[in-house]
Amino acid sequence: MVGALVVVGTDGSAPSLDAVAEAAGEAARRDARLRVVHAFGWPEVHFPPGATPLLCTERDMRALTDPLLTRAVERARAAAPGVAVSREVVTGDALKVLVEQSRDAQLVVVGSRGTGALAGLLVGSTGVGLAAHAGCPVLVVRGRPDPSGPVLVGVDGSPAARDAIAFAFDEAALRGSALLAVHAWTTWNVPVPPPPEDPATPYAYPPGQLAADEERLLAEALAGWTVRYPQVPVEQRSVRAATRETLVAESGTAQLLVVGARGRGGFTGLLLGSVSQAMLHHAGCPVAVVGSRAGVAR
Repeated sequence: MVGALVVVGTDGSAPSLDAVAEAAGEAARRDARLRVVHAFGWPEVHFPPGATPLLCTERDMRALTDPLLTRAVERARAAAPGVAVSREVVTGDALKVLVEQSRDAQLVVVGSRGTGALAGLLVGSTGVGLAAHAGCPVLVVRGRPDPSGPVLVGVDGSPAARDAIAFAFDEAALRGSALLAVHAWTTWNVPVPPPPEDPATPYAYPPGQLAADEERLLAEALAGWTVRYPQVPVEQRSVRAATRETLVAESGTAQLLVVGARGRGGFTGLLLGSVSQAMLHHAGCPVAVVGSRAGVAR
C-alpha cells in the first residue's frame, strides 16, 4: 500500500522492543513504512546520577533518548530488513502523542507494559484512552501468540464488531492464516423481544430458537466477508457462554485477537467496553482493538 504507515511506541523496555518487532512485521505485511516513536515528558524521565530537570536542556534529553531509539530501530530492521524505518522523539504525554500519531497511521502498536511514560499503559487510563481515541486500530502486544493459530475475532452484531471483522479478515489474508469467528452469548446479553400484541401468545422463545437466532446473527455478520476473502478459511463458532471468559480461553491458541472497542449492550457513550478492556489485560495473545474512529479500509 503506497504511503501506508505503521507507528510503534517505545520506551526502551523489553515489552516495547517486542512491540517494535511485531510492528515491523505488520509494516512488512502491509508494504508500509514504520515509524518508531518515543514520547517523553519531564516527570517521566529517568535522569542519570547528578542530573536534574533544571540542569538538562531539551537537547540533553534527546541525547539521553538516542540510545533507546537506536536499539528500537535495530530491532525493527532485524525483524523486517526490507521495511523503511524512521524514528521520532516527541515531547509530551504518551497518550496524546500516540493519538496524534494515529491520525496518519494504518495501525499503532504498543507493548503491554513499559517504563516511564508508557508504564501505566494497561493498568490506568492511558491504555484505555489510546484504544478508545486512536484514529486507527491499536495493536497491544501481549501474551504468547501461537504462530500456527488462527486470527480470532469476537462477533456480537454491533457496529464496532463489523469494523473488527473487516480488520480481522484483512489480517488473516495478510498473514495467510485461518479466521476463527466466535460469538458468545447468554440470555442476559441478547436483545429482549418486544411483547406480543396478542396476550394469548407466550412471551418466550420457543425451545432452540434463541440459539438458532444467535447462529444466524454470526453467519450474517460474516456473509459478505467470506465472499470477499475466499482465500481465508473461516470457522464460525456460536456458543452459549460468557463473552470474556470465552475469548480469553480461545486466545490461548490464536496468533491475534481482534475486538471492537464497544459491543452491543452496556452503557451508551462508553468509548471502550468491558470486554475490550478485559482482553487488554488477560488475553493470551496480542490484541487489536478497532474503535469507531479507526477508519478501517474496506
